[in-house]
Amino acid sequence: MSSTACFVIVSRNDSPIYESEVGTAPKKDEAAHLHQFILHASLDIVQDVVWNTNNMFLKLVDKFNDLLVSVYVTAGHTRLMLLHDSRNEDGIKNFFQEVHELYIKMLLNPLYVPGSRITSPFFDTRVRALARKYL
Repeated sequence: MSSTACFVIVSRNDSPIYESEVGTAPKKDEAAHLHQFILHASLDIVQDVVWNTNNMFLKLVDKFNDLLVSVYVTAGHTRLMLLHDSRNEDGIKNFFQEVHELYIKMLLNPLYVPGSRITSPFFDTRVRALARKYL
């Protein structure tokens, strides 16, 4: 069974700082652009929802055909966004919590400038391993 999943970390000023296709479905270039478009279009909905709840995990915030958008918002208003086609809410929540912990470790790195693109191969490898584990 193949699944579609696209993971993006968006900084508080709406610029993507990390992007990854973490699904098991075959990757297509036009699908990658569509996934980016869907995730960035849902930023407005996230902006509205985040002020109406105290939870960091916003669950399902948007839907496009059979693709779902789940979001986790950090205390610093960085958005961890996942575009997926499965309804594994517990796995998605655990994925977000562990990626958030990994992101905090990245922020503690004195060589990382907050808000800049995350280019660490270690970070990318860990995110992909967490996606295989939970999604």
